[in-house]
Amino acid sequence: MVLRKNRFYLSMTALVFICALLAAGCGAPSNKPANQETEMKEEKVFTIAWQRDIGVLNPHLYNSQMFAQDFIYENLLKYGKDGKIEPALAESWEISEDGKEYTFTLRKGVKFSDGSDFNAEIVKKNYDAVLKAKDNHSWLELVSQIESTEVVDPYTFKITLSNPYYPALQELTLVRPMRFLGAAGFPESGETSEEIKEPIGTGPWVLAEHKKDEYAVFVRNEHYWGTKPKIDKVIVKVIPDGDTITAAFENKEIDMIYGSGLISMDTFNHLRESGNYDTQISHPLLTRVIGLNSNKGVTNELPVRLALQYAVNKPEIIDSIFYGTEKIAHSLFAKNFPYCDINLEEREFNLEKAQQLLEEAGWKNPAGKEFREKDGKTLEIDMCFDGANNIDKTIVQILQAQYKKAGIKLNLIGEESQSFAQRQKDGNFGMIIGETWGTPYDPHSMVASMRAPSHFDYQAQAGLPMKKEIDEKIGQVLITTDEVTRQQMYNEILGTLHDQAVYLPISYTTNIAVYHKNVEGVEFNNSYEIPLINIDKK
Repeated sequence: MVLRKNRFYLSMTALVFICALLAAGCGAPSNKPANQETEMKEEKVFTIAWQRDIGVLNPHLYNSQMFAQDFIYENLLKYGKDGKIEPALAESWEISEDGKEYTFTLRKGVKFSDGSDFNAEIVKKNYDAVLKAKDNHSWLELVSQIESTEVVDPYTFKITLSNPYYPALQELTLVRPMRFLGAAGFPESGETSEEIKEPIGTGPWVLAEHKKDEYAVFVRNEHYWGTKPKIDKVIVKVIPDGDTITAAFENKEIDMIYGSGLISMDTFNHLRESGNYDTQISHPLLTRVIGLNSNKGVTNELPVRLALQYAVNKPEIIDSIFYGTEKIAHSLFAKNFPYCDINLEEREFNLEKAQQLLEEAGWKNPAGKEFREKDGKTLEIDMCFDGANNIDKTIVQILQAQYKKAGIKLNLIGEESQSFAQRQKDGNFGMIIGETWGTPYDPHSMVASMRAPSHFDYQAQAGLPMKKEIDEKIGQVLITTDEVTRQQMYNEILGTLHDQAVYLPISYTTNIAVYHKNVEGVEFNNSYEIPLINIDKK
């Protein structure tokens, strides 16, 4: 009896001891790394499609997709939704009375994705690399205006300009080239005009895997100083064809279609009306515009350029392609942009006026022929566009039919992006479809770029007799400190370009988003961004 009782107490003691050990184990801190514990949870993966490869992701060059650069790299400042300049990697800033010195107090505790520190030294290293390759950035006036850079202390950085340049803060929000690469990403030479070692930034995402022309995988940057993304991984699939993108979306191989031009507006409208998905349309972001080459072929004649304006039935384009989601554009920049509320002639569709202008310019319509001629030469124009952009492709097809009614032959040339970009640089086009840049670029950055031969704007304007005067005024307007004078100069610049009809505005464009019902947090910012910070999957 006593033996049995002792065994009972021994068993109970052992049980209590084991339970105590288990309890202690449950309450003790885990020795597993945080990322290993995260992997045990269900990973949230978000998949989107893009028409082309993301590129090399050098923050100081232009051979990458802007949204992907924005995933990884940040600037001193950011452009708020209401147009207000907001802190980013700089917490605050001061401007000298003469408008030439900008002193930035940097955010402390920020790290690059490799764990290295962000400070004034790395800011200077990046800015000096950009300044060393000024010719690569001739479109951006700020680069030309920077006279010197200075590390005041580890978290204070100063820029000195050669002139008081009014758009300086706005241009410090741009996606390139004034963003920051971690020191370990620099090539041995220190010159980022060469190939970088790897894309190391302070932004919310890190490039984890990249297979050229197939896909790119981004993972959350666990060192990110700001609000961390709610999803763990973003997969960007390269799908050039709009129909294939749509099929992948409907098969749930991608979670969202985001951005103008990936799919046709017919397809967008079909998906929207199906009721199976959620959709959004942004506010107007920029202007869809066609450049008319004043320096080549028949478009070097002002009457022809004017006739091309009046022969376009914009309401037909808006109704048949955009289902009313975009508004007709009558000027290069919408009136809500700074200095752009200018009284310019609205050239409404008027086929008779277009035909009259051509007749007076000597372009006759011979009996039995479809197209006008002058001196034995046919009135024909090469219309160049990005063949991967489904919306642009539809627009130029409609224009081809509309111009035929006026006796104008439009030759459609759709090319892959590299060839298309080359045409913009060398001026090898009669008409070329493009866009203004939207916020925070318009109007100052785009106007400044009109002096750079690498942009189609320069090529389109090259044949104008007053091109030199336009460029001189652009240089002056960017550094004038008087608001009244600045407005008057913008009136003259934009008014002259409008009178010379080197731009054919089509519509004020919007972005579109189509996504599955389990996706939330979709929003629009600037035209080049795909903001995924607040995206979540239920």
